[in-house]
Amino acid sequence: MGAGMAQLEGYYFSAALSCTFLVSCLLFSAFSRALREPYMDEIFHLPQAQRYCEGRFSLSQWDPMITTLPGLYLLSVGVVKPASWIFGWSEHVVCSIGMLRFVNLLFSVGNFYLLYLLFRKVQPRQKAASSIQRILSTLTLAVFPTLYFFNFLYYTEAGSMFFTLFAYLMCLYGNHKTSALLGFCGFMFRQTNIIWAVFCAGNIIAQKLTEAWKTELQKKKEERLPPVKGPFSEFRKILQFLLAYSMSFKNLSVLFLLTWPYILLVFMFCVFVVVNGGVVIGDRSSHEACLHFPQLFYFFSFTLFFSFPHLLSPSKIKAFLRLVWKRRIQFFVITLVSVFLVWKFTYVHKYLLADNRHYTFYVWKRVFQRYEIVRYLLVPVYIFAGWSIADSLKSKSIFWNLMFFICLFTVTVPQKLLEFRYFILPYVIYRLNIPLPPTSRLLCELGCYVIVNFLTFYIFLNKTFQWPNSQDIQRFMW
Repeated sequence: MGAGMAQLEGYYFSAALSCTFLVSCLLFSAFSRALREPYMDEIFHLPQAQRYCEGRFSLSQWDPMITTLPGLYLLSVGVVKPASWIFGWSEHVVCSIGMLRFVNLLFSVGNFYLLYLLFRKVQPRQKAASSIQRILSTLTLAVFPTLYFFNFLYYTEAGSMFFTLFAYLMCLYGNHKTSALLGFCGFMFRQTNIIWAVFCAGNIIAQKLTEAWKTELQKKKEERLPPVKGPFSEFRKILQFLLAYSMSFKNLSVLFLLTWPYILLVFMFCVFVVVNGGVVIGDRSSHEACLHFPQLFYFFSFTLFFSFPHLLSPSKIKAFLRLVWKRRIQFFVITLVSVFLVWKFTYVHKYLLADNRHYTFYVWKRVFQRYEIVRYLLVPVYIFAGWSIADSLKSKSIFWNLMFFICLFTVTVPQKLLEFRYFILPYVIYRLNIPLPPTSRLLCELGCYVIVNFLTFYIFLNKTFQWPNSQDIQRFMW
């Protein structure tokens, strides 16, 4: 029976992957016909990749406007160059815009497979129904609108996602050297991916801490010690436990032996930052780090919007309101702190206000900029979204949650520019780790993603416009 179910799941997975790739190829064809020339950031990425394709690797050939490392270009050359040797294609064909963009479509196939393997590893396999849920969850995340859109342009998103997911998968299987190596590849696509290599190390640490914490709780239960009461008693107990755990040389040496590949990777990253004089290469003026705390609130809202079938329901809202009433003093303090952070730490990047091709331009202009009070009125929504996200992760240990939210904070808050692309990776990591939702909710989520994708592609391909001082065709995009 088990072997039959596994075989059936294999058929379902193959069908889902094949159909997705077929639709992607049709969309890729439509993109290629409509976009004959580089668009948006492709004006930097494509010529650089073509220079590498021609064998011009010297630093003098580097475009100073590019702010990411050359992982995408090096891998693209490694993929397209053999095609010229095997099929006898000319350099003009293998280094063409279409061929380079196709590399990301290949990454999207890899991402589909990695998502499926991650769902199989992360989610417990108990019920027959869970195989359908896993495949539906994989399909849903594979067509997640902000990620799926960039599979058709020569951007770093698809490759960045591939190596980060691969590193996470290897980490879960205990192959930490390979995981760290893949984390380095992810870093070569986007420097901030180093945070997700740290998350992999945090995953191991959280696992060890959870085991020790359970042993500690069992010991206290056997000793029948009276429970400590108070609003912060649990927090105090965890803090005392972490302090005691970190004071043990044996514990630290065990953690070091498990995480040394990641420690070595972080050390290399620190050397890179010192030598480079910062995280960003090239044009640093547009990518200055700052304490942009509302980015965390924007991520909560973004997640609430795209995961609404799982995070938004009458029962969830009732449970939240009951909790607010029960702990009204704590929530009052959280609200005050949030309002202060919105007031003092909201930054508006020059690109956000200058580029009307991005959806974020219209979100900011028509929601946040029109009435300043909207920023503060949305604070209760941010708090609900944050609570709902944390509540959906309650099946994970307190230490896993701690590691995830530290990495989420580190990857979002220093970014001055509000751009939905920056939320893709943390969203996917979050979505992988919530319990498998019921099939009805997954179908609702998938249906919504399909509608959003249809509208996004339709607008991008058909609703073009021109700027007054330019003859170039402009398009709306994420």
